[in-house]
Amino acid sequence: MEADWEFEVGGDAPVIEACWEGFIDLRCTPDRARELPEAAQLSGLSEVLERLNSGSSTVWTSKCDVFPALAPEDFDADELDAPPGCCAHAMAFYIDLLPNADRQWSGPSLAEAECKHLCAILGAVPLRCCRVDFIVRSAVIAPGVMDLGVTTYITACGPNAKEAKDVLETALSAFANALCPLSTVQ
Repeated sequence: MEADWEFEVGGDAPVIEACWEGFIDLRCTPDRARELPEAAQLSGLSEVLERLNSGSSTVWTSKCDVFPALAPEDFDADELDAPPGCCAHAMAFYIDLLPNADRQWSGPSLAEAECKHLCAILGAVPLRCCRVDFIVRSAVIAPGVMDLGVTTYITACGPNAKEAKDVLETALSAFANALCPLSTVQ
């Protein structure tokens, strides 16, 4: 699996808004993950959200979305390590991750170290036709409370829509395993 990270902090960079209108705090009501429209689009997503929002997780989630069909100009087959003929269809997923512990990523060097660690784990996963990108951003955790967060994009492709979706679901599972290796929620 291809994996990379970068900073997008300051200036006109997007900011993660943790408590947006419509936000469902899955830390308090994990079973509500099944109600999310995104969970109907990706098999296993509700379980991944439960894992990421569990008490044993180092992060919690504030938002996610599924992009079921990407245009050819929206992805690079080389960056997905896709062999010829395996990039006719592509789809993507993103999720905003926030630190579970107060000031866990209190400085850029801590967020960088976490992203590099996750990239090393995911880069060792023998899975082609996909990639994970971690984007460190400023985040509004609560009114008046700023911290760092990470928007994670997972992109996958395949020779057809079903295979692209299968790769994305496998990549999503590997991502959850990297973040929550000891979680009992499967």
